[in-house]
Amino acid sequence: MKKIGVAILGLGKVGGEVYKILTQNREFYRTTQEVDFSVESVLEPCEGHIEEIGVPKEIVVSNVAEAVLNPDVQAVVECIGGAEIARNYVLAALKAGKTVLTSNRELISKYSHELERAAKAHNAGLYYGASCLGGIPAVRTLLDGVQSNEITRLVGIVGGTANFVLSDMAERGVSFGEALEEAKKLGFSDDLAADVDGTNAAYELSVLASIALHTKIPFAKIFREGIGGVTKEDIEYGASFGYTLKPLAVAKRTHAGVEVRVHPAFLPEEHPLSAVGGTACGVSIQGSLIGEVMLRGNGAGELATASAIVSDLIFAATHGEHRYSPYKNTAAPEKDVVFNDDFTSAYFMRLTLPDQVGVLSKTLSVLAKCGVSLAKIGETVVNNGTVKLLLVTHETHERAVKGAIAKLTAAQLVSVDSVIRIEQ
Repeated sequence: MKKIGVAILGLGKVGGEVYKILTQNREFYRTTQEVDFSVESVLEPCEGHIEEIGVPKEIVVSNVAEAVLNPDVQAVVECIGGAEIARNYVLAALKAGKTVLTSNRELISKYSHELERAAKAHNAGLYYGASCLGGIPAVRTLLDGVQSNEITRLVGIVGGTANFVLSDMAERGVSFGEALEEAKKLGFSDDLAADVDGTNAAYELSVLASIALHTKIPFAKIFREGIGGVTKEDIEYGASFGYTLKPLAVAKRTHAGVEVRVHPAFLPEEHPLSAVGGTACGVSIQGSLIGEVMLRGNGAGELATASAIVSDLIFAATHGEHRYSPYKNTAAPEKDVVFNDDFTSAYFMRLTLPDQVGVLSKTLSVLAKCGVSLAKIGETVVNNGTVKLLLVTHETHERAVKGAIAKLTAAQLVSVDSVIRIEQ
């Protein structure tokens, strides 16, 4: 029976659940995995958390050195959060030769190159499957499920809170503000601002895309647009065209280069990700041999994340050699990697025009001259001297659409109320 001593750094929501899982399921893992996990050290300054969870006082330590230098500890679970303090703690653990498990997406996105270098130097493992999509094994699938394939496209809903907000708007017909208040009330996130503006999703895409595309994808290279500008009218009008609005993370390798972006996007109702509602998450992976692989499930919440951490811990304990990134993990991407920010997409546009002769034809003329061709024109609604115009374009370039919007705005022809990308 293999024995693994564990140190847990931080007993917040996730760390507390990891402690409970390891102690309550200890016999189950002994029986099914032939590994005996014992929590040997816990670093947590809040006595209330320690008492609430029932951690024995004799294993509580006051500093990170006590935890990571404990000779009975072979694995360290980082649940501190943030990037800077966690980085120092993880480096201390790796340099002590301890395998580290973490769900910290910001930490891995920013510092995986540095942490992995320390892990290799000290024969330690670094596992971060829990950093992306909560309990959905997306990282493990990319590393160990579809590695025989060249991955050409990855499209996912990686933010459970953002997905809840858009789903709530669609289902209850409420405004963005009302849906956000509901998310706050239900306590879905400790960092709503980073969920709404796409920051957290971009950190996760940085991690996933690096593995999927076999090249370093820094956070700074990811195009990011949050869901804060979405209105219930956008969702309603999109539905009239057969679309569902989702917060997407997209990574593609195309002839024009690597394309990485996070933004709200319409999906056709029949797309598998359209049915992923509430706080659920999902990811579609396109492989050269296997075609499309779809993963979906519980991507939010402390229990799902803790489950993923313990799964990584079991993987590390039951595999003889540690494995590292299947790409050149450096601070910056390799020099020959081209990032394409002029990606192609179809677009949904909502415009308000004055109800005057010739304005519509001038508007369509500007779009055509900018290289934006139309696939659909929705029903126009005339109200108080204005016309609400709904358009769906053919696939076109991002810069072409931005150029058209700039010209329409400068000419004061129309009010551009909304522009939302469509992922086919």
